[in-house]
Amino acid sequence: MAETAEQARLAQLELLGDATEFAGRIHGLITCSPLFENFNLAEIRELSRFMRVYRAEPGAEIIGEGQSGDFMVLLIEGMIGTWKSFGEMSMIDGEQRFASCIAAESCLVAVLSRESLARIILEQPTLGAKVLMELVLMLSQRLRQTSTKLVAFMDRERS
Repeated sequence: MAETAEQARLAQLELLGDATEFAGRIHGLITCSPLFENFNLAEIRELSRFMRVYRAEPGAEIIGEGQSGDFMVLLIEGMIGTWKSFGEMSMIDGEQRFASCIAAESCLVAVLSRESLARIILEQPTLGAKVLMELVLMLSQRLRQTSTKLVAFMDRERS
């Protein structure tokens, strides 16, 4: 079986398999993750079939700034030092990462790849549409925040 881009980039992490057994814990993170706040447990269980879980030891790089990306990461357990972004933009557009994410302690992460998102859209179109809408909403909110900061900065520079 050919190694996926996700597996190649996460080769230093321990692959634990699909996220099905972690669906309850992922659902419990809803208050911490705006992406999944509108998902019920059944939807998270279905989504978890398309995600893979990895264990990262302290110091392991999960996402590297400047790397091309095709997946996003959901922290299930532990702590990750993150600078700038969490990976959802690169999952959508495949462009370079704006951030490095390093495990600050032993942690578990669930990974959703662009390929898995495409499978969700084909196999579970209602769920796929919901994931896409939540991603678009989250990215739109971040763009609004960035635009507000940029306008404020430009106003200060003009003064």
